[in-house]
Amino acid sequence: MRWLLSAFLLALSSQCLADPTQIQYLSGTDKDHRVEWDFQVNGGRNAGAWKKIPVPSNWEMEGFGTYRYYNDWQKDPAPDSMGVYRHQFNVPATWRGKQIEIVFGAAMTDTLVKINGLPAGPVHQGGFYEFRYDVTRLLKPGESNQLEVTVNRYSANESVNRAERSADFWLFSGIYRPVWLEAKPLANIERISLDARHTGEFNADVFLAGERNGKVSARVTTLSGASLGKEISAEVVDGKVHLRGRVDRIVPWSAENPQRYQVRFQLLNGGKTVHEVSKIIGFRTIELRPRDGVYVNGRKVRLKGSNRHSIWPTSGRTTSKALSYQDAKLMKEMNMNAVRMSHYPPDPHFLDVADEVGLYVIDELTGWQKAYDTDVSTPLVKELVKRDQHHPSILFWANGNEGGFNRDLDRLFANWDVQKRPVIHPWENFGGIYTAHYPTYNCCATSLFNGRDVFMPTEFLHGLYDGGAGASLNDWWRAMLANPLSAGGFIWAFADEGIVRDDRGGAIDVAGNLAPDGIVGPYREKEGSFFAVKKIWSPVYLPLSEMASLPPSFDGAITLENRYDFSNLNQLKFSWQLVRFGADAGHTVVAQGRAKAPDAAAGMRGVTSIALPRDWSKQDALYFTAIDRDGREIYTWSWMIASPQQVAERIAVDAAVASGQTAPATLTELADSYRLRAGALSAIIDKSTGYLRELKQGDIISPLTNGPRLVAGKAELKRIQAERDGNDVVVSAEYTGNLREVKWRLNAAGKLSVNYGYQMEGSRYVDALGVTFDYPESEVKSMRWLGRGPYRVWKNRTQGVEFDVWQKDYNDTVTGLSWNYPEFKGFHDKVYWATLVTKNLPITFINHADDIALRVFTPKEASGEGSEPKGTHMDFPPGDISFLNAILPVGTKFNPPGELGPSAQQARTPNLGIWLENTIDIVIGEATSGSGASTR
Repeated sequence: MRWLLSAFLLALSSQCLADPTQIQYLSGTDKDHRVEWDFQVNGGRNAGAWKKIPVPSNWEMEGFGTYRYYNDWQKDPAPDSMGVYRHQFNVPATWRGKQIEIVFGAAMTDTLVKINGLPAGPVHQGGFYEFRYDVTRLLKPGESNQLEVTVNRYSANESVNRAERSADFWLFSGIYRPVWLEAKPLANIERISLDARHTGEFNADVFLAGERNGKVSARVTTLSGASLGKEISAEVVDGKVHLRGRVDRIVPWSAENPQRYQVRFQLLNGGKTVHEVSKIIGFRTIELRPRDGVYVNGRKVRLKGSNRHSIWPTSGRTTSKALSYQDAKLMKEMNMNAVRMSHYPPDPHFLDVADEVGLYVIDELTGWQKAYDTDVSTPLVKELVKRDQHHPSILFWANGNEGGFNRDLDRLFANWDVQKRPVIHPWENFGGIYTAHYPTYNCCATSLFNGRDVFMPTEFLHGLYDGGAGASLNDWWRAMLANPLSAGGFIWAFADEGIVRDDRGGAIDVAGNLAPDGIVGPYREKEGSFFAVKKIWSPVYLPLSEMASLPPSFDGAITLENRYDFSNLNQLKFSWQLVRFGADAGHTVVAQGRAKAPDAAAGMRGVTSIALPRDWSKQDALYFTAIDRDGREIYTWSWMIASPQQVAERIAVDAAVASGQTAPATLTELADSYRLRAGALSAIIDKSTGYLRELKQGDIISPLTNGPRLVAGKAELKRIQAERDGNDVVVSAEYTGNLREVKWRLNAAGKLSVNYGYQMEGSRYVDALGVTFDYPESEVKSMRWLGRGPYRVWKNRTQGVEFDVWQKDYNDTVTGLSWNYPEFKGFHDKVYWATLVTKNLPITFINHADDIALRVFTPKEASGEGSEPKGTHMDFPPGDISFLNAILPVGTKFNPPGELGPSAQQARTPNLGIWLENTIDIVIGEATSGSGASTR
């Protein structure tokens, strides 16, 4: 009996002790974990001398050679055309009798590998692909071995240079992804191509090396190791096995629920496990249905994505899994569900992360406007698909970009991918889907919104500086949601491509206007479009969010529209807060609670209700937050409850109490002006214009002048007069033209107010509407305000800013060239009050109207030849501090605002010439106590 038990245990151990592939890294694993090799470059910085270089890396980023962007092949070729690496390493003696391969994650560009002085194989051509050589015969297990790698920046194959190095991105060199050895039995599983469908159907082609007989089995488990279903197995036939089975009770993979499993493949011979390979997979089905849409797991989906380069400021193309997590989580934070790999396959860990967090992926063969020739690219297709095909996140293969398509390759993708994923040509109408780049909103007569084909721009709303990306996205997204042929789109681009230049004192270089295209900065700093995208692409839409304030009839009911493709809203959590605002940044929560998630399937609407306290209408604002199943904030919406008039009255009470001033204001008529005085405050109004000439508190001048004058239209002074009104003094001016009246009032507490009204001719197109003052920018240190913030807005990008008391220090940031966000200068939406902290006394402006955008100075634009494309150039209205009813839109790199959609058009005045009016209270010194006391 004991003998039988021992025999059973021995047989069991032979099954369990499978021989997996063993890995030994010769380099480091990523940008944060590297190994030094010997290195010499033939030109540029540190040329001609043997030095140490960390691997993986781009040699440009480590103090060697020259930095290059765009075309570095045909025009002014770089002097650092070749780098040579050397490295000594040991191979375990236990690896004798195994097949050993050396694997390069990628190297730019032509790479010759030698082991112990002998070539490992032919020169590899193509700088973005994983390649390997069988070096079993070249290695000396148990002894020291020498690796020598020669990397040429330029390829001997001109089509490789055209495809990879005549491109609109940073052009690097060297071994920038890891290098490692793989050891496995001589009889082994060489590769696997699998198709795991959302129905539970499982198909896999398993290709073997050194084995013509035996059996292959596959077992699907959870990631924790619990088995699902029965083992799937088949006999080896001519070195290949086809496995077919079904796994019950699986959860399909999607970007909304990225459920993953593990499948373990074993090669068995004579009842013993010879070799074992495991893959992390998801059960997912992808279909492109012509003249219908893109379907995942049988459901139509719309992709909400951006284009991503693999880049980091201090390491170039060498990245890390930590960075992959950071980028993927930032995309998910923006409510994106997709990413395009532009314009090359990413690090494999990015695809692992996309599988894990839930991002649909377009995986791309390089070909930036020029294609590889067929001979050199045929093995590159194999390398791309063989490495990546098991990832459920990948929905499409992209064969080149913008004309860089080798059409002979289209059929080859399916040779290596049993799933037969769709192949697209980004920019072209191909294969049943139109992937147009940078179309205008009204394009085109027979395509996009006006065509019969599925459409999915793989590049649109080209970000540059602060233009594009979130600007006009709301117009596009509404149109896409309304069109059943829309499959979504991909914004250009995710991150500014900035690198740290050691030859420029550590400055970040974004290659002029070529690379500051991102929604985030080089170090992933969030710009205003980040939050606009987050709101617009929220999978939960609130019709009420189109309103800035709650209607008086609000009863706590909030309608929710489910814009998910799969998920029910009952999987989410909703909460609310009633808040009060004071003088300091932030808010005070006075009541909060949860709201029940409605049962609303994808594409449907539901209603939730807030249990409002009785005094809710006496509070300042309501916040409403949606949290997804993973605990991530989808978005927090806000609405004002208090009116601008009520907020102004509260501040007036606080200011009056703080001043202690009770004596009546005085009025003095001068030859050319009126002087208004209350306590230490005095204001001089020009008799010839009706505008403010001087404002003082004691002996300190507050240099606000020359307003309120119109930013558009005409104004000719008709009459001006001054009078006393109780304890107040008043100067009234009447005009002919568009400005009709201006009335200045100074009360006993030292509050200066100006009321203005204007009327524009009907059906007139204008860039901006409102009034403006002059104020020296050099005087300002910071700003605190109640309104939507903290980012500035444009006419076609008012999303992503919410109500609070915000504060920011002065900066002169040029978006995409410096990254001190949020930018200080520009338009600020729905401003109730704002305090400028200056070198002398602060000055506060309080609006009595609820539709006023505050313009604070004129943002600086990029300077230098070719740095101001027309789409992002802006002619700001005159003045420095403006109170506006209409503001400017912003364009993209390639399109002026007028081509981007309805919200980017010039403002049009009403046909009836509606009267526009506002009162601005101006307070010098501290305007509010911060107590939050209300007069209501």
